[in-house]
Amino acid sequence: MKPPSLEALQDRQAIMDLVHVYCRAADRRDQTLMRSLYHEDAIDDHGGFFSGPAMAFIDKLPDIQAPMRILHHNITTSTVVQDGDYAEGEHYVLAYHQVEDNTAPLDLLIGGRYLDKYEKRDGDWKFTYRAVLADWATINQPSTVDLTHPMIAGSHIGRADTQDPSYQLFRLLQPGQPAPLP
Repeated sequence: MKPPSLEALQDRQAIMDLVHVYCRAADRRDQTLMRSLYHEDAIDDHGGFFSGPAMAFIDKLPDIQAPMRILHHNITTSTVVQDGDYAEGEHYVLAYHQVEDNTAPLDLLIGGRYLDKYEKRDGDWKFTYRAVLADWATINQPSTVDLTHPMIAGSHIGRADTQDPSYQLFRLLQPGQPAPLP
């Protein structure tokens, strides 16, 4: 087995960065950043929730995310296979959502996978297709999250908007922008 070329390693890292920045864009509700991750003709398939042009999905995100107090996407196991300027990836995801409900907030924890297709166009890797699969889900209603518990007193508390503490701390990670690379 011969070692991968430097270009292949750079391409793989660019794809992994794309996958991770997607999570940040979703969790910070940053539609500008989210839009920059897809090619204009890309498809997003969230099953019965939404299936169609990715840009139309992103247009609907503010309404979809409106009842969600907390969003927290975590990538675990990833497999990426590349053939020139085309690649496919399967990424396991743990996605937590605290959702406002008529009676009480609920916790939705989904264990699932992203099934992705990517293309490198004009030197940039972006999604051309993303499907979301749910392998399992756990729901707690009412929510069991307690951000006022004394055990976390004084902790910085994350937010799903531009008031998130990361925006005050970081100079490079700002709304609509992934970290610039050399």
